[in-house]
Amino acid sequence: MMKLVLLSGGSGKRLWPLSNDLRSKQFLKVLEDGEGSRVSMVQRVWGQIEEAGFAGSGYIATGATQTELIRGQLGPDVPLIVEPARRDTFPAIALAAAYLFSVEKVDPGETVAVLPVDPYVEDRFFQTVASLDGVLRDSGADLALIGVKPTYPSEKYGYIVPEAGGDAPGAGGTLRVGGFREKPSEAAAQELIASGALWNCGVFAFKLDYMLNIMAAKGIPLSYDRLAADYESLESISFDYEVVERAQSIAAVSYDGYWKDLGTWNTLTEEMKDARMGRGIVSGDCTNTHLVNETDIPVTVIGLSNVVVAASPDGILVAEKGASTRLKEFIGHDQRPMYEERRWGWVRVLDDRSYDDGTAVLTKRVGIDSGASIGYRLHQHREEVWTVVKGSGEFICNGTYMKIRAGNVVHIPMKTLHGVRAADDLEFISVQTGPKHLENSIMELYGSWEEIEQNCLRA
Repeated sequence: MMKLVLLSGGSGKRLWPLSNDLRSKQFLKVLEDGEGSRVSMVQRVWGQIEEAGFAGSGYIATGATQTELIRGQLGPDVPLIVEPARRDTFPAIALAAAYLFSVEKVDPGETVAVLPVDPYVEDRFFQTVASLDGVLRDSGADLALIGVKPTYPSEKYGYIVPEAGGDAPGAGGTLRVGGFREKPSEAAAQELIASGALWNCGVFAFKLDYMLNIMAAKGIPLSYDRLAADYESLESISFDYEVVERAQSIAAVSYDGYWKDLGTWNTLTEEMKDARMGRGIVSGDCTNTHLVNETDIPVTVIGLSNVVVAASPDGILVAEKGASTRLKEFIGHDQRPMYEERRWGWVRVLDDRSYDDGTAVLTKRVGIDSGASIGYRLHQHREEVWTVVKGSGEFICNGTYMKIRAGNVVHIPMKTLHGVRAADDLEFISVQTGPKHLENSIMELYGSWEEIEQNCLRA
């Protein structure tokens, strides 16, 4: 069966302040599933893939900083292909190809489909993805793409342009690709649509050996372990530039269903069922205005239309929806992410200060889900004091075991091994103190509570 590789990356700028370098847009739980529960884009797409019959054939290619978050949202067994460093799409897809070939032992003649991790589509979109195997076989093309039938002359999307003299495809039909056009003017987009051009949704498929041959010609290792070790030496370049634009023959299949890139606050709020999420009020005379508040501070929006207000520990955004596409122009990377989701829970930074005496103090509120645990680890350059404010759990420090609950205070000296498991939802305030000229680093001895029990808690 064909393999699916979902690319999960992103810098977290376009949906700031909810998204950041550690929590990109695909992880924001702002959509609803069929049962009315809050889900993220990656949860929605992964569920659709499983419903389409791709369970066991899908992989997520992602950076090391996103692995905990993905496992926290999709479960510990989700198949991941981990990039050692952030690179562009060509290195990421090369690494995925090496993984499928050398680790999963996938037949080189097998079809591999690559798609973004966050398209907002109908379930039947994945039937079109499944058809790419047949498109490659029947057309003899090097690559097979999916093009969305345009509903209006958009200036935001790239276009797949059919070969001159070719017929425009009907629904599910294929065309020979003559070229591509990136974000044309509205007038140019109208002409492209008249010629049968399709929106490029970033989905393509190839036979695994096609990618392996390109890698071999460039001297790129086909072994996942070797490539991962050399990964940072690869040129950071997109798959479009390195492969798609050089392919001898490309076919595209037309999809005429619903598709949207939820990459801006403007497009995302169009798919949100509630005008307000979190604590606050949107007055009744507001039109097309959305409030998304992740803080405990109430936010009130009165008499504003076509506006998005978003608040998180990372900051506050107030923007006219049409102007929200300019957000990347104003957001820098000079602040640490103030909120992180982890596989075991979450962390919220409350205060981060340095003092004249050379001391750095970081205060965080930490939540650990019931039954989850933090591994057995130590801080190289920070001591910690935990004040438990909610729940109960098990705590071990340098081999000494104790039970903890709300009201307890524990002190963890620098370079002291410690771990914790939540019996029920556990929260504590952590105050880390150490010299500001030394960046804190963590060393982990055991990653799971089971390993801690086996090695540290034997009678």
